Amino acid sequence: MAGDRDRTHSRDDEQARRADVRDTYDRIADHFASTREYAWPEVESFVETHATGSSTGSVGLDLGCGNCRHAELLAADLESVVGLDVSRGLLETGRERALERGFDVELVQGDAATLPLAADSVHVAVYVATLHHLPTRAARRASLDELARVLAPEGRALVSAWSTAHDRFDETEGFDTTVEWTLPGGEPVDRFYHIYSPDEFEADLTASDIALREWELSSGNCYATVAGTRSDA
Repeated sequence: MAGDRDRTHSRDDEQARRADVRDTYDRIADHFASTREYAWPEVESFVETHATGSSTGSVGLDLGCGNCRHAELLAADLESVVGLDVSRGLLETGRERALERGFDVELVQGDAATLPLAADSVHVAVYVATLHHLPTRAARRASLDELARVLAPEGRALVSAWSTAHDRFDETEGFDTTVEWTLPGGEPVDRFYHIYSPDEFEADLTASDIALREWELSSGNCYATVAGTRSDA
């Protein structure tokens, strides 16, 4: 009985921590989105390599889409794009961007660890600067397994996370922390991060259902190109 109570408490605690991440981004959504105008070069390169010339019926996924700056890239080459984020506030900024810039994206509020998408349905995915906001290793691993599940057999995804290689960190092992966001009036808002060590990032990818194709460090971030199958294709 004690073990059951402990497991229930652990699940409740994790759900509370994940809800806190959602509420934080709802709170800062408008200001945060205003600072995220352009796609990262690493994402542009990935999309150019894997989305350009895609076949009819191809589906893109911007996982942790925020204001949809990367969904906009995917929409230029893919027939349909899904933008998924846990924050309703950020989804609203994505909707506004799509209307202003004239690209199509289907917006979904959802959890990166339990994707509301069919298996083998996504051809190109971008999962950038979101994995590190999931507050437990179990949730991060589950999200990687879910990404593997929804990727089509020949699909590819780009996964990124902050790492200890960033100039602002002195640690060499992965750790949990908060990083302050300052709203225009000067109010600070703490955001949860798990800062990966490069070895830990590779280990989590390798231990998941994802097939790791290649990875690199760039500007203090770990980037990995992954597939949804462990075949040698």
